[in-house]
Amino acid sequence: MIENIDLSLVNWSRAQFALTAVYHWLFVPLTLGLSFILAFMETIYVRTGDEVWKKITKFWMTLFGINFAIGVATGIILEFEFGTNWSNYSWFVGDIFGAPLAVEGILAFFLESTFVAVMFFGWNKVGKKFHLTSTWLVAVGANLSALWILVANSWMENPVGMVFNPDTARNEMASFREVVLNPVAVDKFLHTVTSGFVLASIFVLGISAWFLIRKREEHLARKSILVAGIFGLVASVAVALTGDSSARTLAQVQPVKFAAMEALYEGKSDAGLTVIGALTDSGERLGEKKVHDVKLRIEIPRLLSIMTTGKGSGYVPGLKDLVNGNPEKGILSVSEMMERGKYARQVLTDYKMAKEIGDTETMEALSARFKESDFTDNYFRYFGYGYFEHPWQVVPSVPVIFYSFRVMVGLGFFFILLFILALWFYRREALERNRWFLWLALLSIPLAYLASELGWIVTEMGRQPWIIQNLMPVGVAVSNISAGAVQTTFWLFAVLFTALLVAEISIMVKQIKTGPKH
Repeated sequence: MIENIDLSLVNWSRAQFALTAVYHWLFVPLTLGLSFILAFMETIYVRTGDEVWKKITKFWMTLFGINFAIGVATGIILEFEFGTNWSNYSWFVGDIFGAPLAVEGILAFFLESTFVAVMFFGWNKVGKKFHLTSTWLVAVGANLSALWILVANSWMENPVGMVFNPDTARNEMASFREVVLNPVAVDKFLHTVTSGFVLASIFVLGISAWFLIRKREEHLARKSILVAGIFGLVASVAVALTGDSSARTLAQVQPVKFAAMEALYEGKSDAGLTVIGALTDSGERLGEKKVHDVKLRIEIPRLLSIMTTGKGSGYVPGLKDLVNGNPEKGILSVSEMMERGKYARQVLTDYKMAKEIGDTETMEALSARFKESDFTDNYFRYFGYGYFEHPWQVVPSVPVIFYSFRVMVGLGFFFILLFILALWFYRREALERNRWFLWLALLSIPLAYLASELGWIVTEMGRQPWIIQNLMPVGVAVSNISAGAVQTTFWLFAVLFTALLVAEISIMVKQIKTGPKH
């Protein structure tokens, strides 16, 4: 795919990182959402003085602790992999990627870990209000951790607030504010944490439904369903709104991913949003990539144009526009971007050669070139395209993105309905009489995890082949190590993470069956 690249090494490195990320994300969203549910429950206890709410809070806190402990282990391994498997990437991003992660460690993680001990062990050792404050600070700390990690991830999708230093061949942060307020980061943080709130709410709802099915802890279950139903419904609506905002931003900064999500090959005005559809091979090719037709399509007319341009008649570029170019719409072809990227790479190569031979005059001239806005805006911004051999290589797997996105969105609307039904049956005191709903709530727990994982599949698979959008393809980001070493650690991690997941599930199930302490 890319010159002088060991594809086996790239694929195994990607597989290992994907494995770690998928397992890690099985634990994170429950931590994000359940921490706030605990804070709400304990707030009710402190305000009312009702000991039942204390028992409810302590029960869910036990499950939170199990999930939190195992989630930390996978997160630590995930960060280490940047240095072991992706050293070229780590070097190229300079201090930009590391700065948000450092802030996450110094502020959020310490805030979270300091007060989590008080939250678990301080019930009879500190006052009610201090303990409640600790619980709230754990919730805030957990979500602040997510903020800084997502800021780092969002920079990879929309690199802003940096300058390139030709002496070190690294990108260096020029504006911390721009990095933090990156529109991708704002949208992603709000969308990610609210999706975690939804997952945690369904987790609480489903386990509470199990108690009602078994006719156990019925008071705890009904009260928990009330809190989870309200929190989950508000969070579900927020997920829908932030998802809409994310799509608008995505259409601007990652148009290829956006077009792949819709399987939109031909650009069009008055573009409708596909709600349901099935892909078939049209027999046509975009380079070596298959072109897909969308059959059995159900769409909302003009909505895609409205989402991306603000008006129903707006033009939405398709994959053919984005690959082949469309001069009428001001869209450069990938071939042109490749030429500009190769020129930017050549300027860097010439600078390094001049530096080696001590040609200070040439060095100064080329160094000044990197600071010129014309060079930065028209050439260096396409630096990563210089590594490609064919324009079609910028297109991700359309079927994976298309179907993952639709299943995720469909489940999101299903969850809204689920929370509405939960609150409706609670208000009518009809939860126990509608056992079908209780089973539906219980069986929805794995669906919440599926929707959460699919969101990351859309995000990460959709931006392939980039590890840093437009600047660095995945293929040139790997470390200079053997593919066999990565393959070995892949299987070791697979066994380890699976064991951790099995341990969590077994401990959780045992604790749920035991129920709250009386």
